[in-house]
Amino acid sequence: MKNIVIFASGSGSNAENIIKYFRNDSRNRVVALFCNRPDAFVLERVKGLNTPAFLFNREDFVASRRVLERLEALKTDLIVLAGFLWKVPGNILEAFPGRVINIHPALLPAHGGKGMYGARVHEAVIAAGDRESGITIHRVNERYDEGEMIFQASCDVTPDDTPESLAEKIHALEQAYFPGVIKDFLAGL
Repeated sequence: MKNIVIFASGSGSNAENIIKYFRNDSRNRVVALFCNRPDAFVLERVKGLNTPAFLFNREDFVASRRVLERLEALKTDLIVLAGFLWKVPGNILEAFPGRVINIHPALLPAHGGKGMYGARVHEAVIAAGDRESGITIHRVNERYDEGEMIFQASCDVTPDDTPESLAEKIHALEQAYFPGVIKDFLAGL
């Protein structure tokens, strides 16, 4: 059995989708959700999903070993960032080499980097006149959105798209592909 830990900071629709996807999987399971925001809606979403939540602050994550020790105690095989905005510290990347993955709401390498998340990404795609956007699932390294790409899926950007309508298209891709890509990734570990 391979153990997945999800990190999330926001509403948690991807986290919920992943937890439900692996609920009856005999080889993989989500063992915990880690969250850095006490007001994040993801904490409400997981209450009914029988998934323990671990709340932490920046010191727990960066300056101490508290988060790392909890990950090790859970015998974590894979860390999945699902709407988590903080840069992962080196001690966690070293403890889980190549086993921290993230989803980005654009086709990297375009529209990535520090500060590029959520509506900001969709606004940048539209402002650039891109005819296509999508999702990129990638390994996490010490730089924002520069880790090795694992998977991409795309959608058209039409002249009448708004950041909100593009966000809906991207969300549909996330929901359709993210859990299956995680399962395939785990099969290769």
